[in-house]
Amino acid sequence: MVSKRIEVDSMDELMKLFGPFDENIKAICVAFDVKVVMQDGQSSLMGDDANVSKAMDVIGKLKDFIAEGDAVDIGRVNYLCELAKSDKLNDVDELMGDVVAITSRGKPIKCKTVGQKKYVDLMKRNTITFGVGPAGTGKTYLAVAIAVNALKAKQVEKIILTRPAVEAGEKLGFLPGDLQEKVNPYLRPLYDALQEMLGMDSYSKMMERGTIEIAPLAYMRGRTLSNAYVILDEAQNTTREQIKMFLTRLGDGSKMVITGDLTQIDLPKGLNSGLKHAIKILKDIEDIGIIRLNEKDVVRHPLVQKIVKAYETEDK
Repeated sequence: MVSKRIEVDSMDELMKLFGPFDENIKAICVAFDVKVVMQDGQSSLMGDDANVSKAMDVIGKLKDFIAEGDAVDIGRVNYLCELAKSDKLNDVDELMGDVVAITSRGKPIKCKTVGQKKYVDLMKRNTITFGVGPAGTGKTYLAVAIAVNALKAKQVEKIILTRPAVEAGEKLGFLPGDLQEKVNPYLRPLYDALQEMLGMDSYSKMMERGTIEIAPLAYMRGRTLSNAYVILDEAQNTTREQIKMFLTRLGDGSKMVITGDLTQIDLPKGLNSGLKHAIKILKDIEDIGIIRLNEKDVVRHPLVQKIVKAYETEDK
């Protein structure tokens, strides 16, 4: 048994490190089978030498994130603990100081996992990027952030966001309005991400001018999408013909990002996912990047990770 003191510079740092109701430090203790003890008014970790060392390494990384002004929540703590267990904790160093975008309120958007960082790098490097993974991995949000950056930098002239109008158990026919109004609820995540990045006023003006276009996938047929950043969301619900139609809309000066979750396919029985097929046949083509995010990249409530993992285990 060994004991190592947790060194902090201030009470504020200690509170952020331990988390609300000490949930961060409790999670570390459970992950490495160590315990917190008080010695001379100082907090220390006690336990097996190897376990205490790994727990202290996690605390060191958390302190680095706190010093950068990043939020340290239970999700990040659990993620770092998993990395430490597999001796990959130093992989998070590439996340330090890397700002993907700035929201309209001045909040920096940063990658929270190594998988997200690889995804962002692929989008910057390739003309077409496929981001595949479960809900909560930031696929759509990060794609919108990169698209807004490209628009602000005048690398593209417009942003086009689209989704297939496939019901997830609901019936579009029972919703009021024309097709655009019927699919608006399905496009809500795209609206929300854009409004956060641009602010409501800029977003509204760009929508009016056509600088930003949000439309069902069917509206893409027959068009050539040039000088645009084009995002196809929920691509697991496209057929082979639909995704082929979409990919062949690519025009000069454009980039495409295709996102989807292959565990949430809502296509009618008998139809295969076009996303799954596209990944299979396009994986070796230069300038097309493909990344598969997993439950470790989920940045929502920690329970979401466990739910995703449970369903993946059941599917297997």
